[in-house]
Formats: sequence, C-alpha cells, structure tokens
Amino acid sequence: MTIIRDVDQLKAYYGDVTEASTAKVTHSLTAPYRQMIEASPFVALATVGPEGLDCSPRGDAGSVVRIESDRELALPDWRGNNRIDSLINVVRDPRVALMFLIPGSASVMRVNGRAVVSVEPGLLASFVMDGRHPRSVILVSIDEVYFQCARAVMRAGLWNAEAHVAAASLPTPGEMLKAAKADFDQETYDREWPVRASKTMW
Repeated sequence: MTIIRDVDQLKAYYGDVTEASTAKVTHSLTAPYRQMIEASPFVALATVGPEGLDCSPRGDAGSVVRIESDRELALPDWRGNNRIDSLINVVRDPRVALMFLIPGSASVMRVNGRAVVSVEPGLLASFVMDGRHPRSVILVSIDEVYFQCARAVMRAGLWNAEAHVAAASLPTPGEMLKAAKADFDQETYDREWPVRASKTMW
C-alpha cells in the first residue's frame, strides 16, 4: 500500500489549485453567500475537543441559522438527547466548521470560524417556536466562508427522489439501539418514538 505522509508530496500529487477554488473564499458574507445560507434548513456542525472530533446535524423550520451580521451567525440549540457533545467542545475549544445543505441545490456552503455558547435570556427569547425557546444559542464568528463544488451532491443524487432509499428497508432506531445494547426494549422505543418526537420538536 502506498501512503502519502508529506504535505508537499500530497500537493504535488494533486496538482495546481484552480483560481475559482481560492477566489471564492471570503472573510464575511457576500450578498450571494447570505442568500444561500438563509435558504438552508440544515447544517452539519463540526467541533473539536480534547477527546477528539464531533459532527452534529442541526435542522430547523426555515433558515437553520439567523444571520446577525456579515461576520456572525446564530444557531439555536433545540431539544435533543442532552449529550451536548458539540457544546462541551465549543466551551473548551471555539473552533467550528459548518456545512450547509440546501434542498434542491447542488451547491454546499461552508463556514469556518470560532463560536461561543450563549444563554442570554433575550437572545433565547428571540428564537421562540411554538411557545418554546432553545436551551442555548451558538454564536459563530466567521473566519472564512465559501461554497463547495457541486460534484459531491451531484454524484450522490442527493435530491433525486428516484435514488432515495426506502425508509422501511433500513433498521429502525430501536433496532440500532438493541444492536448496541442487547437488553434494550426495541419494540417500545419504536412504538413510542414518533409521538414523542412530534411533541418535543422544539
């Protein structure tokens, strides 16, 4: 097996970077970048801590983040499983990366920056949904923002309904839990989960 362990060797192997690949990087939101991010209901949030990396899916009705300024984004932390892996990482290491997906678009938006976790009452209240507010808000200061080449989404056929996998052909959440913990009550979990989720979305 041939392994590349040297950065110069790796760069030589891949060749020159195109102008578009570097020109697209900005340090604040341009008007088109703002429009793209506002259209995204889903983002993957990557964080880093002493134990390693974490990547967490975040979704919302409408825009998944609120744009506070050309250099700051606000990401509400809605109800979840209380593992708070991402938040634990952020309070110890502010570096974050975000990848926004926009249903129907092959372009992906990426943001690298630094974050803090805010529990300011006024900020939380500004995100009220169905009478509830998030437990906290992640405020992201943008270091760089750019769009990702569309090839990955195109290759995956991500928005092609004909390529979608039938949910019934996949393991249920209860099945996956039981595979990890043999005495887990799969049947009860799968039976109760849809109702519980609908009542605890926010």
